[in-house]
Amino acid sequence: MNDVKEARPLAGKRILVGKPGLDGHDIGAKIVALTLRDAGAEVIYTGLRRSPAQIAQVAVDEGVDAVGLSILSGSHKELVGDVIAELRAHKAGDVKVFVGGTIPGEDHAALHELGVAAVFTADMPLESVVSQLAAKLA
Repeated sequence: MNDVKEARPLAGKRILVGKPGLDGHDIGAKIVALTLRDAGAEVIYTGLRRSPAQIAQVAVDEGVDAVGLSILSGSHKELVGDVIAELRAHKAGDVKVFVGGTIPGEDHAALHELGVAAVFTADMPLESVVSQLAAKLA
């Protein structure tokens, strides 16, 4: 039984992957979504150009454990702050939020202060994303 848990560390978790804002590039988000699925998570992908309110509403409607936001536009602090505020307004402030994309190192602390559980950059191995997320959702 433990081998199954190790092979699928996100089994039983529901994770939403969203692309807030006007950024139209989603290959990275789709790769992460497939990786999380392969690690056992049920993944909901919202598609491109969703508002923070739309992402939060889907997260609440789907009862997710975590929301992953992929942002390449440089507006990560504003968009993440808005998604977190929307989640809190829906009484879903306990949903873990993680962020990936083009996130400068000097912005990581500010994102954590907003309530982000983890920041993943393009140079991180996907196995590290899965293991860190599994630890945060344990």
